[in-house]
Amino acid sequence: MDRLPWTRFHWMIIVGLGVSWILDGLEIQIVSSVGTVLQDRATLHLTATDVGLMGSIYLLGQVVGALVFGRITDKVGRRKIFMLTLAIYLVASGIAGLSFSLWFLLVFRFIAGVGIGGEYSAINSAIDELIPARYRGRVDIAVNGTYWAGAMVGAAASILLLDPDLIDIDWGWRIGFFIGPVIGLAIIGLRRHIPESPRWLMTHGYEQRAEETVDEIEGGIRAQGRELEDVPPEKALTIHPHASVSYREITRVMLSRYRGRSFLGFSMMVTQAFLYNAIFFTYALVLNHFYGVGSSSIGWFFFPFAAGNLAGPLLLGKLFDTVGRRKMIFATYGVSAVLLAVSAVLFHAGTLSATTHTVFWCVIFFFASAGASSAYLTVSEIFPLELRGQAISYFFAISQLVGGVAAPSLFGALIGDGTDRGPLTVGYFVGAAIMLAGGVIAWFFGVDAEGKGLEDITDPLSSAAPRSGRTRFEGPTPG
Repeated sequence: MDRLPWTRFHWMIIVGLGVSWILDGLEIQIVSSVGTVLQDRATLHLTATDVGLMGSIYLLGQVVGALVFGRITDKVGRRKIFMLTLAIYLVASGIAGLSFSLWFLLVFRFIAGVGIGGEYSAINSAIDELIPARYRGRVDIAVNGTYWAGAMVGAAASILLLDPDLIDIDWGWRIGFFIGPVIGLAIIGLRRHIPESPRWLMTHGYEQRAEETVDEIEGGIRAQGRELEDVPPEKALTIHPHASVSYREITRVMLSRYRGRSFLGFSMMVTQAFLYNAIFFTYALVLNHFYGVGSSSIGWFFFPFAAGNLAGPLLLGKLFDTVGRRKMIFATYGVSAVLLAVSAVLFHAGTLSATTHTVFWCVIFFFASAGASSAYLTVSEIFPLELRGQAISYFFAISQLVGGVAAPSLFGALIGDGTDRGPLTVGYFVGAAIMLAGGVIAWFFGVDAEGKGLEDITDPLSSAAPRSGRTRFEGPTPG
């Protein structure tokens, strides 16, 4: 799989699986945009805390979905799960648009989050196992970055749907919840053509199916007139099928054999989750309460913010494969931290306007978005194949619980009624310090995975002769 040239097959993988991040970005953007509308008496009449809770409950659903489906995807395969979780999201998100009270909305926002959380585990695993090593970094980072393409779609929709002169105030936000399911329905057919990961098939005892899948992929590439080199003999591994990994073995692998990598994954995921969820879920409240931006105009301010987030992974992603993982993670985390601290000083001094504050967010998250995407890349490529889905789910769940679920509610409380800038300023400084810490940890504990096959970074548990293990910080790789 790593020696294959780039073909239409790989574009199908990107489009068919990458839509998950587009849907997630769309969902969160819609929620963020409708927050001020849902506080209106003509709708659900929520408070600012309720709006933050709506974001937190969605993230909590993602945590549950990641944990449940992360283990299942390692047991039954990637393909079955990324079909099931998409269906769960489609149904729940659509029903959320019919909400008549806060509790009903929270229930189905939670279920929609479960579906998207399950997508993260299955899809990150599938992408890493199907994309050639020399492209894996930029592809994974770019696909994660398409979250912001979905956010831009949500912003564009909010401009129209939340304008009371065009659509009744209690109908516009409901229509917004139906956009994601419509996009998801359009992509289900494409996913049916995406095969199961040959790596997963081989390590779970399905050798014949794995060979047939690879033969089919290679046959399609040769039919396009492309030449394929033979696999070097030194790349061979002896595999003993490993149908299921016990929790005891997972604990041993992650807390003993790969403890340095576990600390790396934990720190990267927690730091980026705190920053993103804190600022993204409450940016509309900041624009409204501190700068007087109306609900129907918030979408216009969001476009440059989303554009910066989308451009970062697309423009910087290639550098993670060339300059290297550790250097780029440290740079993206560090630069975003410094810029956030500068913006906090200016915000507290009252020298920023809605426009200039948005410009700061645009530049900050140009770097932070690439860094955040690299966190998902890191945790998906540095652990054994047999527990890859679970590793992603554990770090995602921990990061959301520690750095994500509480952040929207916390920053919603810091914003208050918009009369005091002090509490939110402190929150911005805390976010900057957390991101800087994540970058420093990545510098010392990072794994130089650029251009390497997954089996060269980490041996499968089913491999007969383990070869890899420690991080740079822990010393030389053991024989």
